Amino acid sequence: MFYRVVPLSAGFMLASILGIIISAIYVYPISSNFGFSFFLLFVLMFIASLISMTLAPIDAHFDVKKERNRRTKK
Repeated sequence: MFYRVVPLSAGFMLASILGIIISAIYVYPISSNFGFSFFLLFVLMFIASLISMTLAPIDAHFDVKKERNRRTKK
């Protein structure tokens, strides 16, 4: 089975790292259920960004720009 991996932005990875830190330091001491849930969510986001960083094709970002230009010129 072949999966198409979409390149994610650097802001997505930054948001996941900040979310991990904030949920572990600030949210978990207040509410362990919400802290663990947010921590798990941001860890999954971080794993998705690592997969995107390693497996996404380099030229995919440029192909999207070509498609946008082609659609707007109609």
